[in-house]
Amino acid sequence: MDYEKYKEKAQILREEMLKMLSKAGSGHTAGSLGMMDILIALYFGILKHDPKNPDWEDRDRLIYSHGHTCPALYTVMADLGYFPKSDLTTLRKFSSSLQGHPHKEWLKGLETSSGPLGSGLSQATGMAIAEKMSNSTSEKKFYCLMSDGELQEGQIWEALMLAGHKKLENLIGVIDRNNIQISGKTEDVLSLEPLRDKFEAFNWDVLEINGHDYEQLIGAFETAKKLKGKPIMIIAHTTPGKGFEEFENNYKWHGKVPSQEMVDKILNK
Repeated sequence: MDYEKYKEKAQILREEMLKMLSKAGSGHTAGSLGMMDILIALYFGILKHDPKNPDWEDRDRLIYSHGHTCPALYTVMADLGYFPKSDLTTLRKFSSSLQGHPHKEWLKGLETSSGPLGSGLSQATGMAIAEKMSNSTSEKKFYCLMSDGELQEGQIWEALMLAGHKKLENLIGVIDRNNIQISGKTEDVLSLEPLRDKFEAFNWDVLEINGHDYEQLIGAFETAKKLKGKPIMIIAHTTPGKGFEEFENNYKWHGKVPSQEMVDKILNK
């Protein structure tokens, strides 16, 4: 695989996403920028999916739990042809299919609607259990992407316990471990560590990687697909605001967007 092309694609899409956010005038900047490499690794290198046939029965399922970072998801989906790129300018507008949190009924290619944090892993666990019960031979995987801040929701831990108990090897979780949330650093607001030990105690296999290193990302996903007997959690360490020093590692950009003037200045350096 040409990881350099992935990196180039990620930065191009980050720039497009900044323009989209500034035009919308609201949204979540830091986490969306940080998620881009994970999404590109999945959509361009791992997932079984078809933009021309988004309801293909044998597709892998991607459950996007932390819906507030959907600008990254929308930008990647548009680039792949799930919908016209021109729609990106309608982000958060009334009647737009691109709402501030993804709405399944309004956009083909989404598996769930998301917004209330903490619910995605329960949904993914239910889907993975149903797939096991169906005795399907498609070997589809269920990928649940989550923020680290939403791990402070109790529902996550109920789902972790059930998935571990059911030994759902068809379920792969991904934690965007960027260490920030809207009110500060996660470890200051409500400490999450030691995360790896906690997941392993709930009977999950755990892989821990740099969420911006494509060799590690692709390698972890490929390994996760082969592991048997347990659900798999990938802790992907990321930089919030990745790609632009103006936003990196600053929690104040969690739920704030740059002005058009600021975006023009950044992109015309």
